[in-house]
Amino acid sequence: MDKADVIIIGAGLVGSALAVALDAHGLSAIVVDTADPNVVLAAGFDGRASAIAGAPMRMLDAIGVGRQLAGQGCPIRGIRVSDGLEPGALDFTPPDGEDALGTMVENRVLRAALLAAARNAARVDLRFRTRVTSVERDAAGVRATLDDGSTVAAPLLIGAEGRDSPTRETAGLKVARWTYDHAAMVTSIGHEHAHDNIAYEIFYPAGPFAILPLNDDERGHRSAIVWSVRRDQAPGLMKLGERGYLAEIDRAIGGFLGELAWLGPRSSYPLGFHHAATITAPRLALVGDAAHGIHPIAGQGVNVGFRDVAALVEVLVEGKRLGMDLGDAALLKRYDRWRSLDTFMVAAATDGLTRLFGVPGRTTSAVRRLGLSAVQRAPMVKDRFISEARGEAGATPRLLQGLAI
Repeated sequence: MDKADVIIIGAGLVGSALAVALDAHGLSAIVVDTADPNVVLAAGFDGRASAIAGAPMRMLDAIGVGRQLAGQGCPIRGIRVSDGLEPGALDFTPPDGEDALGTMVENRVLRAALLAAARNAARVDLRFRTRVTSVERDAAGVRATLDDGSTVAAPLLIGAEGRDSPTRETAGLKVARWTYDHAAMVTSIGHEHAHDNIAYEIFYPAGPFAILPLNDDERGHRSAIVWSVRRDQAPGLMKLGERGYLAEIDRAIGGFLGELAWLGPRSSYPLGFHHAATITAPRLALVGDAAHGIHPIAGQGVNVGFRDVAALVEVLVEGKRLGMDLGDAALLKRYDRWRSLDTFMVAAATDGLTRLFGVPGRTTSAVRRLGLSAVQRAPMVKDRFISEARGEAGATPRLLQGLAI
């Protein structure tokens, strides 16, 4: 197709989810991405895993992607937060009979499911290995010229290319940003004892250390590791051999998973924060990391992007039914207003936690443990945290409730 309801630049997890969700409600999308699908779907491309919260998982079910993930994700039945390995942990466990707090899904599995759904969608035109060379946005609509010489048109352009979004930069949208003195070390491990579907967040002065449950495989029990270290330490840790790296992980874990059996592929990337002052412009909307990027301390990055998707789809579907131009300023203002408070609160919370637990010293550590113990004894406060972790707080879009629009 050369015309559609929207043009989406970026076919990552958020961009492809948006295209599939729009198709499920009768709207069409042209999706443009420079990536080679054979590369991004290769087993070794991305060793990360994402903790998909309960509400975004309901959205994936509602748009038909959940059934492709059946049996491939590991439910998170509880979360344990601690200040180092000291006593005084904070436990989050849903009441009996309630859904899991989230599901750990390997990124390669999630990406494959989303792209398969997009390829099978009747109203999604996927254009990989393609670059947008120029964009015109005016009262008549959006026209994008691609590097193969073709031109595509739509009432609305959506930037979904990630943290360094050229679409956002070209539009001149202002962004608050800073870098952390942290790098995230990501891998997976095999271990002797079962994880019992518990996710662990251990806070050290150098940064948080997360142990996230994965499904067992033929090798036995396994978990994903997201380990924040000082940025200057990352190169040296990446040079360690497997035995040395496992020894460092075992020291951080404290041995409660038993003997560590094997180490998966390792990667490292610098951590930073950015937050766009506004996520819309004339005939333009941003979603996912193009709009906001946060510290992975609470595992909310892709979940915030999926919440963008749910809100934007609801706004556009309702606008279409009313016969409105999908690039209408009133629709975009509604989307911006709907998402601005939620994204700001999540960003502020993750940044605050990063700074709070990064303060060294025995006194501050004792105060933090006292705070964790106080929350542990406050069921209403814990319930609020659980609601936030599931993505159920605030004005929840219908897709996040598992409902069609």
